[in-house]
Amino acid sequence: MKALYSYSIASNIILLSFLIIIFASHVKASSSSSIDNFLECLPSYSNSSSFPISNSVYTRNNPSFLNVLQSYIRDSRFNTSSTPKPLAIVAALDVTHIQATVTCAKSNGLQIRIRSGGHDYEGFSYVANVPFIVLDMFNLRSIDIDIASETAWVQAGATIGELYYKIGKKSKIHGFPAGACFTLGIGGHFSGGGYGNMLRKYGLSIDNIIDAQVVDANGRILNRKSMGEDLFWAIRGGGGASFCVILSWKIKLVRVPRIVTRFDVPRTLEQGVTDIVLEWQQVSSIIDRNLFIRMQPMVYKYKQGGNSNKTIRVSFSGLYLGRAKSLVSLINKRFPLLKLQRHDVIEMSWVESTVSFFIGNGKPLEVLLQRTPSPPRLYGKHKSDFVKTPIPRSGLEKIWEKMIELETVFLQWNPYGGRMSEIQENSTAFPHREGNIFKMQYLTTWEDDSDEVMSRNLKGIRDLHAMFTPYVSRNPREAYLNYRDIDIGSN
Repeated sequence: MKALYSYSIASNIILLSFLIIIFASHVKASSSSSIDNFLECLPSYSNSSSFPISNSVYTRNNPSFLNVLQSYIRDSRFNTSSTPKPLAIVAALDVTHIQATVTCAKSNGLQIRIRSGGHDYEGFSYVANVPFIVLDMFNLRSIDIDIASETAWVQAGATIGELYYKIGKKSKIHGFPAGACFTLGIGGHFSGGGYGNMLRKYGLSIDNIIDAQVVDANGRILNRKSMGEDLFWAIRGGGGASFCVILSWKIKLVRVPRIVTRFDVPRTLEQGVTDIVLEWQQVSSIIDRNLFIRMQPMVYKYKQGGNSNKTIRVSFSGLYLGRAKSLVSLINKRFPLLKLQRHDVIEMSWVESTVSFFIGNGKPLEVLLQRTPSPPRLYGKHKSDFVKTPIPRSGLEKIWEKMIELETVFLQWNPYGGRMSEIQENSTAFPHREGNIFKMQYLTTWEDDSDEVMSRNLKGIRDLHAMFTPYVSRNPREAYLNYRDIDIGSN
């Protein structure tokens, strides 16, 4: 009986293995058939004589395929030999290429992943576990600025840096509220909300969008009027790729002073930073809306007397839409524990501040035109939270202790209030408005590609996120769409 039982198990294993091979072969054959049909379909729906669609298609047999794919992969976690690859990449050169891609993918059962800048934290814009193609928007990045009407049309493949640069070249008194990382693609950044260091003055990027052009699931080109207000509402904060392909946005430029003021001041535990953080939580969301102060706690290692030590160092990074003298006076009156001095601050133009806020002072404006981050090949994981009540001293002390234990996780706390508290939560598909004192991002990055290092870092950020549970929003615990986090779940 035992021998018969063993024989039965072995037979079942052989049969199961055979079925898996057959199924895999069927899927492979089906994928081959689908991609062949997809490629044959494309010319029928792209009628641009100036831009033949064949010039924008990269299949796996194309020698440039991997180079095009990897050019906009921002996280090395999703750039391994085992990472699922698209059957093809369509790097659209013309709007008709997008229409053809949507129509032909739909008719052949292929999923489309849409990529503009490649900063998707979980790689969703270029990874899928079903047969898929990547629709890459990086060639479509024109920016048309009209200072007279204080508006601009910006294509989805442009970066924030390119937009800032073009605005700065056109005007000294205009800007736009968007992110600090200037290699972000406009298409995805705006559709998920788009926030930056002017959100307390002017709200989010989506609060300053007045029109859009999209391609819907039927391959039609629509604008705000033809798509209707429901869809226009959804793509401003709800993530455009769920509904359509964003072609371009029409934005309303905002007024900025000719001179703004920047500062970055670090404080450590030994300098009483816990007290400063407690005060920051009380004032950062209700202070003058022209002032934005990001707080970034991280572990700082130093040597003293030949011994290695660790502490918490918090950087207070600010942008003030005004002059230095006024800023120092305001800070010392409303946020005195920071002890800001005149030599801590520097005046500059708004466009110069977009460089300063991300990579420091003294860099030429042309760095805004760089489309590839530096360093370009890191591994990382990100999470987010919204905080509605100040975290008490006891909570901060536990958090500092945990961060020192982990070493690898750092935080960004971005104050709300001001304009963000005035916009109704249902005015766009971005609901995180009044009642939040700050939004938090958790970050961990590493260079070592070993499984051990990856597991340790992923566990570390998840443990710290769990520790914050008593101090953040609940029922539900809110998260920011653009800070993709697969731990929350997937559809």
